[in-house]
Amino acid sequence: MKEFLKLIRWQNLLIVILTMVLMRYAVIESLLGKVNVQMKEGLSVMIPMTLQFSLVDFIILVAATVLITAGGYVINDYFDIKTDLINRGKVIVGTKISRRRAMLWHTIFNIAGVLAGFYVSIKVGYFWIGVLFLMVTGLLYFYSASYKRQFLIGNLIVAILTAMVPFMVILFEWPALYRFYSENVIDLPNLMFLFYWIGGFSLFAFLTTLTREIIKDIEDFEGDLAYGRKTIPVVIGIPASKIVSVILISCTLILLYLIWFFFVHDTITLTYITVLLTVPLLFVIYQITISRNKRQVHGASTLMKLIMLAGILYSVAVKIILTWNLF
Repeated sequence: MKEFLKLIRWQNLLIVILTMVLMRYAVIESLLGKVNVQMKEGLSVMIPMTLQFSLVDFIILVAATVLITAGGYVINDYFDIKTDLINRGKVIVGTKISRRRAMLWHTIFNIAGVLAGFYVSIKVGYFWIGVLFLMVTGLLYFYSASYKRQFLIGNLIVAILTAMVPFMVILFEWPALYRFYSENVIDLPNLMFLFYWIGGFSLFAFLTTLTREIIKDIEDFEGDLAYGRKTIPVVIGIPASKIVSVILISCTLILLYLIWFFFVHDTITLTYITVLLTVPLLFVIYQITISRNKRQVHGASTLMKLIMLAGILYSVAVKIILTWNLF
């Protein structure tokens, strides 16, 4: 069981669950609570909007996302046995868990995830969204089998798929909101701001994931070079890859403060960005710049993961700000 949990990266799956739960209850629900509408039937009073995508369907959506993600981790280890032996000195697939059993788990996770995805897509009235789950399973397979060996493509795929995790929540909440309130309120407000808020979290996830993927490729340089992978460090060299990482972090920092300046303004957000995001990101830049061995690069990669978590947890600050009117 312990090796199986390692195989599916259970900590990462918990972060996926946490991300989706916080997007729904800390961000979307809190924002909706600040929008008042007048119902067609009942007293002529304004009442706050509420979530309309059912809890059961939301749980199934989260399960679909987690299952497909787990399947992606399994197939990644399946194809990475040789390079992982060089980069990490140990593997799970082929030793603790047979290759055949790993492929079986990959198949089970994908089938269950796609079926769950189609189910919730049908429930919101958009069957075609289910195709997205099918496409993601294919992307994860070909990423592990081929794309991750190609220049930049693999990094972009991982970053895009990570950015999709928070966005999936609003993608499925929106149809339920629109259907209910378009039929039951006198004047339907413009709710595009929900996409902007979740889009901000997705953009942060994209940039930080892309940065971390490049840092991880620097760490895995030896194994990738030995097996002819065209990763960014292999193609342009480690020093140039470090510069790319620093540029991405700098862009992330600039965007954080631009978003705060033009859209948010509150002191809590400024403090949160500065203490929990900016300072750690600047330290990552320092670590990357001075790194001379894999241990130092690994430290930068680990810190990037914690920064990504801090970015997700900003949603808790959003809920506090909106609940107590601290903006």
